[in-house]
Amino acid sequence: MFKNISLRTMSLLGALAITLFAASWIWIGEKVLFSPLAGKYAFAMVLGVGLFAFVTIQFILDRYIYRRIKLIYKIIRRSKTSVPDKRHLPQGDNQILDGVEQEVTQWAESQQDEIETLKGLEAYRKRYIGNVSHELKTPIFSIQGYIYTLIDGGLYDENVNMKYLERAAFNVERLLTIVQDLEEISKLESEDLILDIQKFDIKALVKEVFNDLEVNARPRHITLAFKEGADKSYMVMGDREGIRQVLTNLTLNSIKYGIDHGVTKVSFYVMDRQILVEVSDNGIGIEEKHLKHLFDRFYRVDKSRSRESGGSGLGLSIVKHILEAHNQSVNVRSTTGKGSTFGFTLDKAAD
Repeated sequence: MFKNISLRTMSLLGALAITLFAASWIWIGEKVLFSPLAGKYAFAMVLGVGLFAFVTIQFILDRYIYRRIKLIYKIIRRSKTSVPDKRHLPQGDNQILDGVEQEVTQWAESQQDEIETLKGLEAYRKRYIGNVSHELKTPIFSIQGYIYTLIDGGLYDENVNMKYLERAAFNVERLLTIVQDLEEISKLESEDLILDIQKFDIKALVKEVFNDLEVNARPRHITLAFKEGADKSYMVMGDREGIRQVLTNLTLNSIKYGIDHGVTKVSFYVMDRQILVEVSDNGIGIEEKHLKHLFDRFYRVDKSRSRESGGSGLGLSIVKHILEAHNQSVNVRSTTGKGSTFGFTLDKAAD
């Protein structure tokens, strides 16, 4: 009933209540106290009290309540938009009183959401800096140890000099890989990234990746092949070099976590307007608790194996960023002891 009450109506109702109260006392004065003054000027007194009450209440509401609510409303509107627009400010006391509660509630909720987002970003930043420091520190300390050992006399010991130099060189390569991958992610996240979208044969690109990574798969006797039924070529749209990196990272990942004498297979599935590409292995698989973190930076399921192979821990994160830049997504499914499958989509090329 009083939900949409206006400032003037509020003043009128307040004045009416005071007028009725005053009239009742005048009536009591006339009937009980037998005041002749009350009866003679009763109507004028009641009217005067009513007018005075109306003006007073109107002044108090406008000066001490309405203006402050309007100021709060303007501040909220200004905080919600980068450039305040007076056209969006409701005109009239009734509209402001009606809308201010909703505006304040929405503003409070948005502020709370922003606070939670900032807290999440701060926690992520701290974790990210800690991860970067740890990943860089490990190879640097290893290199430092090998060099100091050589300086202290190991250089002249034929049993250790070449071995330590080779280990130092391995850690230099690992350090370089981390820096290059960090640079790649920064480039992918920058607004200046320009994709060279072109039409290309996805199967031909997979063959090139297989040829490049055959040397990585050979020591563990892992076979790189196409899945049965993937004998047809498909033309897709995308940044060819970016998708090459996606396929390279996913294939290297399957080699790292595959089993000796295992197999990595690539398959294609035709969808409505897209081609689904899947990279599967019959390796050790991934526990479910790890799946949601796989694409986080520096996240490793098997830390010892990944570090031994010189991985940066950024490969899957780079995959995610490249595909997001293509407005595509990547997914994973895995069964412990049976293997894992990573899949992503690409838009079909027009015939």
